[in-house]
Amino acid sequence: MHFADDALLPENQDELIINVAPYGPEWLPGDFPEDIAVTLDEQVQKAVDCYNAGATSLHIHVREADGKGSKRLSMFNELLARLRDRLPKMVLQVGGSISFSPEGEGDEARWLGYDTRHMLAELTPKPDQVTIAINTVQMNITELLTADDVRGTQFENPAVCSAWREMTVDATPSFYVEHLKRLRANGIQPYFMLADIAQLESVERLIRAGHYMGPLNHSLVAIGGGAVGPDPFNAMDYIRKSPQGSILQLETIMRSVPPTMAMAIALGLHVRVGIEDNIWKSRTERFTSVQQVEQVVRIARELGRDVASADDARRILKIGTWYDSVDETLAALGMSPNRKPGQRGFLVGQAPQANLKAAAARVAEYA
Repeated sequence: MHFADDALLPENQDELIINVAPYGPEWLPGDFPEDIAVTLDEQVQKAVDCYNAGATSLHIHVREADGKGSKRLSMFNELLARLRDRLPKMVLQVGGSISFSPEGEGDEARWLGYDTRHMLAELTPKPDQVTIAINTVQMNITELLTADDVRGTQFENPAVCSAWREMTVDATPSFYVEHLKRLRANGIQPYFMLADIAQLESVERLIRAGHYMGPLNHSLVAIGGGAVGPDPFNAMDYIRKSPQGSILQLETIMRSVPPTMAMAIALGLHVRVGIEDNIWKSRTERFTSVQQVEQVVRIARELGRDVASADDARRILKIGTWYDSVDETLAALGMSPNRKPGQRGFLVGQAPQANLKAAAARVAEYA
């Protein structure tokens, strides 16, 4: 991304999209009883409360009646239907991991197989987005956790930490190329959850090869344990590499979340909060998902940045938009074109055709 001299002025930045992840499948109800919704009614109300606080994008996991993360797509369908009824404009984003919670005590946390994850493209009613991982990577969510982070939760148990420490995101080309096809066929936008620049480069190659032709909405998932950590220089390197026309959200873990979100707001990027990422306001004070949404709204207001409405979020994310060629996709994302046979030198990006026509018309007007 290129930051012009006026890029940090809030009136020149997109309205802030607040994505909230309030379901936290890594936690059990006893870990944070004040903020873990168990019944479907409670899960819907949690989304409503976050929406009313200012979140316009919802990251969805589902719980069973026993409080554990659900892997039943029928449960996802039911929750989606209820959410569509109560929050018709909110961007509904299903977590592509489905649920990475262990099945039972002592079991390893793991993502489900490709065939099961492909079924997310067939959810009814369909979500607006399904998150997608690119390239297999370790996802050791315990690596950055401190004693303060896990106090009073199941993660104080060494056996539980061991079960989660070995988790891997399995995402090879045979998965994500096919998954992108299925999502497009069903009109569901992929949301790319990426761990580092190498994965972003793989996404660029997918675009240049024509495997994905649509808006590039992505998140840098700076949670360590196989992904980059919350070092701001990691984020800045990733931001600099991101295509000009992409929409970028930052995500990190525990008490690194608030300062990282403040940085994202100031830079004109977008944010993710909620108990899936963080449950602490301070070393001793818990932090609900609604309170986290309220905090980033306050920061945005202090900086003069507008918070997106649901209609704004849909417009910025280009929900429902697809492109018909590689060249159109590259132009819409502000990326340089593919090299033509025999072409030498550095490649210069091309404006979308509509912009070129408008520019030509302005030139003619003043000629």
